[in-house]
Amino acid sequence: MIERIKHIMSSFFDKEAVTECEEIKSGLINATYRVKVGIKNYILQRLNIDVFANPELIQNNLDLLDSYLNNHNSNYKLITPLPNKLGEKLTIDSNGNCYRIFEFIEDSKTISVVETPEQAYEAANQFGSFTAQFKDFDLNGMVPSIPDFHNLSLRFDQFKNSILTGDSNRINQSEKEINILLNYKFIVNLYNSMIKSDDFKIRIMHHDAKISNVLFGPNDIGLHVIDLDTVMPGHIFSDWGDMMRTYISPASEEVLDLEQIIVRPAFIDAIHEGYLHARKDNLSQAESTSLIDSGLIIIYMQALRFMTDHLLNDVYYGAKYSGHNYHRSRNQIHLLNNLLSINGKSTIFPLI
Repeated sequence: MIERIKHIMSSFFDKEAVTECEEIKSGLINATYRVKVGIKNYILQRLNIDVFANPELIQNNLDLLDSYLNNHNSNYKLITPLPNKLGEKLTIDSNGNCYRIFEFIEDSKTISVVETPEQAYEAANQFGSFTAQFKDFDLNGMVPSIPDFHNLSLRFDQFKNSILTGDSNRINQSEKEINILLNYKFIVNLYNSMIKSDDFKIRIMHHDAKISNVLFGPNDIGLHVIDLDTVMPGHIFSDWGDMMRTYISPASEEVLDLEQIIVRPAFIDAIHEGYLHARKDNLSQAESTSLIDSGLIIIYMQALRFMTDHLLNDVYYGAKYSGHNYHRSRNQIHLLNNLLSINGKSTIFPLI
């Protein structure tokens, strides 16, 4: 591997300068490596062009964000690609692979699972601070890196279509879960009311606000938001909902034992407090009280997407075992039920 990495890094440094490299396996989309050049570390990343088909578009978005901060004399640190020897921030190899290099922040770490309310607070504060930096940003130049990424109406329509066109055996075996998801269509109505309301503004949002996209320093103090490929205009439910989906339960979407999937109220409070501390008075009253609803939207959306993929024979997410996306969907339905329960909702359809 090191020879291949050295060859790629020669676009940035002398080939002989690379002394160490190791793969960082926490990400699901892009291939990422820590590379040591002399005594300094860098992050090398191969962009997944199957997901991000237009790397130039992503880089243009990042350049717009950088330019905005520079023009506003901001001290906020945006972790964006460094230029290669030719001054280009995207490096294409002979096989058409797209690479980027980033500064490695020393004495920093990422966290895969939220273990304490303090970590949830710090992460939410970082995502809130990120969006706050761009409160006057002109959104017209930004192009969505993944169109309709958090379009719940579209995801519901795709789900309904998969019931008609998907694998008949899987449809029959998933009848109970399919009916539960259909019965929760009121969440689509909630989503539609949000995006049509003047109280919910379109802003620069991260759209992938999981804990591993925050760099932490000593004592688990949040430092920076990273992995900015999904940054685009959106509504608050995208980041708030993603935090709710991935912070409030100690069990990930991969867990099969539904009893492990619980909601931790202290973590909900931490998300709310950390984000509002960063946003101060920049949110409407409706936005500032929409955390639970945001969680319902994104959790439901993911349950729909997993079930849709299961019914279509795992064409999008793939599957590590038979029924993988079926069980992921059940996991998210159970999390959704738990969140509905603590919020006093009466429409709950149990799985067990």
